[in-house]
Amino acid sequence: MPEKKTIERAREAKREGKSPSTQAGEFVREEIEHIREGEHGARSARQAIAIGLSKARRAGVKLPPPEKGAQSEKVRRQAKRDLAKGARGGAKPSVRRSRAVKGALKREGRAAASHKALSRQAHAAAGERTAAERSASAKKGARSRTAGERSASAKKAARTRAKAQK
Repeated sequence: MPEKKTIERAREAKREGKSPSTQAGEFVREEIEHIREGEHGARSARQAIAIGLSKARRAGVKLPPPEKGAQSEKVRRQAKRDLAKGARGGAKPSVRRSRAVKGALKREGRAAASHKALSRQAHAAAGERTAAERSASAKKGARSRTAGERSASAKKAARTRAKAQK
């Protein structure tokens, strides 16, 4: 069950007109926190993200399932199921099943939420996208930024370039 503050932050993002993936990001962040706090573990950063997305869908975030071919049919089916459960306000989860899942996750490692693991996952995910997709995404992000945010971004980019040249 997601924490109240996570659901509230996701609702706030929705009110601000942010995309479902941004709303779902709050749930992914919560999952990463749980792993870092030692509440449970995960096999990989990808699994941690998947758990967060599933929680988001079940909490009512209208995040569409992955496109055909992007993920396995099993993953797509589960995403559809989670989405349907969120739309109708799913029943209370089975206590025994929840405890079994938690027990299995407790036996997994905590390295999946490390900075390095998340960075590697982000890099791999970006590598699967085409240059045009990455460019379109960056342009969309730039359109929604204020002047101050653009300035801060430019300064950070300049620092990164300076660091890379050393």
